[in-house]
Amino acid sequence: MSSTLKKYENFLVKNVSTISTLESSLRSVTWFLPGRFKDADLASEGLSAILHVSSMYHDTLLARVVQSDPHWKPILPTPLHTRYTRAWSDKVTLYKWAARSLELIRFTQLLVEMLLRRKVSDKNRWRGIVFLETVKMILRFTLLKVTTRPLLSPPIPERDIDPASMPPSSTHTSPTLAPTSPSPSSPPTPDHLKNNHIPLQPNALMLTPAPPARADTSVEDYLLPKALTTSSVKPSMLLMKPMSSPLEWLSECIYIIRPLVYASMLSTKKHEGKALVTAFAMELISRSLRRTPSHSADLEREEYARRDRDILWYLVRGSVWETYSRPKVEAVVEKTANTPIIGIISSLVKDWIPLVDEYYYYTAP
Repeated sequence: MSSTLKKYENFLVKNVSTISTLESSLRSVTWFLPGRFKDADLASEGLSAILHVSSMYHDTLLARVVQSDPHWKPILPTPLHTRYTRAWSDKVTLYKWAARSLELIRFTQLLVEMLLRRKVSDKNRWRGIVFLETVKMILRFTLLKVTTRPLLSPPIPERDIDPASMPPSSTHTSPTLAPTSPSPSSPPTPDHLKNNHIPLQPNALMLTPAPPARADTSVEDYLLPKALTTSSVKPSMLLMKPMSSPLEWLSECIYIIRPLVYASMLSTKKHEGKALVTAFAMELISRSLRRTPSHSADLEREEYARRDRDILWYLVRGSVWETYSRPKVEAVVEKTANTPIIGIISSLVKDWIPLVDEYYYYTAP
């Protein structure tokens, strides 16, 4: 088994650019599958889950390869999110496995729900969803205890390696292509140039001095992008400040338990109508209690901005989706159904609308 895994890792490293292109192409295909044939949604989500899980493994392997090569240097600076999550993953084993488990559940939770919908009753399906949300809550609290800082999403490093920038070596060439080696000697001089010992006179255009540059902007435009920020020189694990006050802890705890409360209320007919309002209220309470990050806390500001954008997902949840958003989307789809190019997008949206109605994890918090 270990030898097979080693062969696969070698194959991945040698063909990283091709595999990355294949992953991107297959991921695009999953958007067009729903509605094309029976159980197309299951096939689409199964393919998507396999791609996400394999990509997570590939990212881990590629990061290990480039870190072991002393000659490799990234083309662009490493993103703050990658620096932070990679530092915690490398230092604390519990963080690494809790974060990976959380992402694994996130990649497969919709597939699990689809299988439960086909195999068990609706009551047992909701029991399975509540169980998944309980496990996710425990994992998030584990990450919170380890870091004592607000959680990032995703909690694992994202791919920041360009396959084209992988370090060239004999082990990174494609095994399907014939190896090429540089010529041991320089190319021969053409016969008509062998006796040419008189240098050419420079052209007049080459001697024309360049126009003077604007001193007031050229230097600043060149130096400002290269200037170091506070986050650039901070240790990776200190890119986010630990939480200190009880209100900060309460804000993060409310944010963590919010998905479980929402799923639990939806699973019971008695509280189903109040689930959306309760989850939205918890979202606003968590937002009002959280601290205001400083201007130098770039990573924390990015995370809070992402959470604020996620509030828009409430437009496709519960009664807001059923009574307000869905009728408007359906009206737009009907109007643009026969419009060139836009009609293709409308047909895709039309095929996805029933999935939003049927499955919790398509729009889950």
